[in-house]
Amino acid sequence: MIEISNLNFAYHSTPVLQNVSLSIGAGEFTGIIGPNGAGKSTLLKLIAGIFPPRNGQITLHQKPLAAYQRKELARLIGYIPQEFKTAFNFSAYEIVLMGRYPYLSPFSNETEYDKQVIRTAMEETEVWALRERPFSELSGGERQRVVLASALAQQPQILLLDEPTAALDLKHQVRFYEILSRSDEFSQTLQRQKGLTVVIVTHDINLATRFCRRLLVMKEGKIVADGHPGEILTRPLMEAVYETPLEVITHPRDGKPLLLVG
Repeated sequence: MIEISNLNFAYHSTPVLQNVSLSIGAGEFTGIIGPNGAGKSTLLKLIAGIFPPRNGQITLHQKPLAAYQRKELARLIGYIPQEFKTAFNFSAYEIVLMGRYPYLSPFSNETEYDKQVIRTAMEETEVWALRERPFSELSGGERQRVVLASALAQQPQILLLDEPTAALDLKHQVRFYEILSRSDEFSQTLQRQKGLTVVIVTHDINLATRFCRRLLVMKEGKIVADGHPGEILTRPLMEAVYETPLEVITHPRDGKPLLLVG
């Protein structure tokens, strides 16, 4: 689905990504981890088409990302940034309605199908009851679920999320990941292709290990490890990447690895 070849990117003269190559298949739930400044968020923005690569190429369905029209790409890729800001005090429903932008003509109103998609997305993320509330008055967890509903209402094939749970408490972090893990069911409910592809940048390694089926580890603009969480979460690798003493133990209930500060 996504093919990235020899990708390079720099902010002015400062290199951020160096010769990054990888493939992401349909239906994968991939987490990207690594220290600050590793290039994780930049890689996500390049996949989303927000930044053009300095060198190298990104293709989606064997077509260069740069060859897609903006609306065409928006029907394929949904992107949730670290912070979602709006200049106006829209209601929760209006925020989710924005996700239907790729399917609406200028100045047109939403159709009955659009309304069905919006309601399904808001019910799936448990924010339908908040639909008339001003977005600015919602709690952090409620706002993040509304933004997720907007991305799901976009009906993308690929969902990219940049540290979406960074400001959430533990309960809402887990809830957010649980919703993402059910995204395949949501796709089928809306009669879309089976297998929504999810790529999430996160600093919460233990949640990523619990929910993601694949982890990419980045450091200094390069991918230094790629594989199943059980293979990736080893003490030597994590200590080398994060440059601090760590311990890896086994979760007593499900046997998955847990990372602890040593």
